Amino acid sequence: MIKINLLPYREREKKENLARQIFIIVGSCIIFILCLAYVHFWMTSIISNLEREKDTAQITLNALNKKVGDLEKYKRDKADLEQKLNIIVTLEENRLAPVKLLDDLAMLVPPKHIWLTRITQSGNRLTIQGNGRDNIAVADFMKTIENFEPMLSVDLISAKKTEIAGITFQSFNFSCVMKRGF
Repeated sequence: MIKINLLPYREREKKENLARQIFIIVGSCIIFILCLAYVHFWMTSIISNLEREKDTAQITLNALNKKVGDLEKYKRDKADLEQKLNIIVTLEENRLAPVKLLDDLAMLVPPKHIWLTRITQSGNRLTIQGNGRDNIAVADFMKTIENFEPMLSVDLISAKKTEIAGITFQSFNFSCVMKRGF
């Protein structure tokens, strides 16, 4: 005799198969969502760490820029101070130069033949005005000044006879160019 099973066993297998497939799909989706959540949290933590490092680096950069600015200000102040010190040293070196020049010039004047009335300095040009006993005394004085070490050249601007208290003198005016540094 032939037995026929009228129970729907294949449908049960299909239902079990369908349930297993649904379980696998739902489980895979849950695992996928969990993986996405893990990757999301991992990326979020990396981004927050990088942002903290960026903020720390920015604070360090601002501090270093401030120090560099202070260093530049220090360099400018140092250059200004060195310039002022150089000016003071130059002034100190040249402080006695005019006095020494006038003293040396006074030593060149022959006492009984030449009388200086005015000495004017403008830059490196010196103008000497005075009276001499005669033309020879004035010419000798001019040659003496030409041989004077600080002078480059001496030019006679004018020489004329002048009468003072009934005595005739030779009035003169020299223009002298001095060497640099005097």
